[in-house]
Amino acid sequence: MLDTYRAIETPEGVELRLRAAGPVVRSLAWMIDLLIRGGVYIVLAIVLSKLGKFGWGLLLVGLFLIEWFYPVLFEVYRHGVTPGKRAMGLCVVNDDGTPVGWSASMIRNLLRYVDFLPVLYGFGLISMLLHPDFKRLGDIAAGTRVVYRDAKTKAAAIPAVPARPPHFTLNLEEQRAVINFAERSRELSPERMEELADIAFPNSENQRNSGISQLHATANWLLGKKN
Repeated sequence: MLDTYRAIETPEGVELRLRAAGPVVRSLAWMIDLLIRGGVYIVLAIVLSKLGKFGWGLLLVGLFLIEWFYPVLFEVYRHGVTPGKRAMGLCVVNDDGTPVGWSASMIRNLLRYVDFLPVLYGFGLISMLLHPDFKRLGDIAAGTRVVYRDAKTKAAAIPAVPARPPHFTLNLEEQRAVINFAERSRELSPERMEELADIAFPNSENQRNSGISQLHATANWLLGKKN
């Protein structure tokens, strides 16, 4: 495949397009998380070293827990996003596009140490370069993938016209067409809006502005706006 987009159909029949993240951006995300963990380790070492041998014992326990559960907790409770992945616009999901759970996150992170072998994630890098979805061994075993998060887009502004229901029942395609018309109104010329309104209301040649307003009002009603 020439691009990294993968189409996945959900049980509800909705098609998701996921863009797999490659080794470079994933390495940058890993380095950010490593720096964060390193900062936490330094702070713990400074504080707990004052407690003598007991403090060093607590430090070893803390290092163990953070190293193993830092990515798992973020992936499960933050929708597959660690701070490093968030900074690089990535997230971990199951192969079917659903949010990652405890078992999958534990498996993929426990196998990080296999991916790390023989040094600096050598096995993991080879696996990502050979796999079409850039999966390391932990992702293959857990049934997960690292993808780019969709950027949040602002909803298009619809002209502020009091909401009114349509005079007749609209099917799903017609509802979508009315909403698309209202969202694109700022991009359309007055002539083009009149032409489209005339299609919707063919008997209102002399009242095209009224037809445009009615389409805007219907769009606001379909979107659940009060005014």
